[in-house]
Amino acid sequence: MCTTPPTVSVDAELTVIIVSYNTCDMTLKAVETLYANTHRTQFQCVVLDNASEDGSAEAIATAFPQVEVIASPDNLGFARANNVVAAKSTTPYLLLLNPDTETHAGAIDALMDFAKSQPQGGIWGGRTVFPDGSLNIGSCLARPTPRSLFFRALGMSTLFPKSEFFNPETYGSWKRDSVREVDVVVGCLLLITRSLWDELGGFNLKYYMYGEDTDLCLRARTLGWRPMITPTAQIMHIVGASTKKNDKKAVSVMKARLSLVKDHWPSWQVHLGIFLMWLWSLLRFIVTRPFARSSHPRLRKSAERWKYLWDCRSEWLSGY
Repeated sequence: MCTTPPTVSVDAELTVIIVSYNTCDMTLKAVETLYANTHRTQFQCVVLDNASEDGSAEAIATAFPQVEVIASPDNLGFARANNVVAAKSTTPYLLLLNPDTETHAGAIDALMDFAKSQPQGGIWGGRTVFPDGSLNIGSCLARPTPRSLFFRALGMSTLFPKSEFFNPETYGSWKRDSVREVDVVVGCLLLITRSLWDELGGFNLKYYMYGEDTDLCLRARTLGWRPMITPTAQIMHIVGASTKKNDKKAVSVMKARLSLVKDHWPSWQVHLGIFLMWLWSLLRFIVTRPFARSSHPRLRKSAERWKYLWDCRSEWLSGY
């Protein structure tokens, strides 16, 4: 593992952690906009590259000598990579920032101001938009519950995506345009105090990919912290740029969701949660069967994916 020496302000109060994997151009833009649009916050930036094959580490080190670049010879995964960097940092705040993001003007300054004005949060996030400026609801989530999984299994969350009753995990029609306490701040833009990170032990490494930010926030909530979102901190986020949408990814997502049920639901509800995940997969498999030979690629792909998930249900039903 090699590094380039960083140029760090002695007054830095924030470490920005970016974990990259084959996202060279986007990571360069993420770092560029981070520095261009952060004016009042003294910070250091560390990029850990997960064994990319596109020259990311070299390109970032050359373009931004003030950034510490860690070139891992192995893909550590998102959770472990963040833990590695966080363990080396000494600043009172840590910010997890995805490589497929672009920081808008004043976003990090606003997020730091918000955190200091709302210390009970412990974890804070902002508002994310897509490249065309439209709202990306993926900056925060509500915890999965028996009700949310039941409506998801029945397809009600898909039929009524803007209903907070039928689609509670995405907070219904809320446009992330107001300050609000949330269950989960998503790891694409997640600010946390160093002391809370240390108390939680960072990410739980059994969540190799997906679910690690949900687990972190839910563990923080059990300690009395109240994660929060502010609309004044806005970034652009291209969702999933470093991971291809494939069947194996879908299995990992299902496995992570099942693990969250096992880790965070009361013991008497866990079997219900497992059943609802099983039911969700079964009903989607049945409903999409007629599209298996559709001339429409999207419908055919959906049918293929749900068949794959149903066929390998024994793998994801065990969780991580």
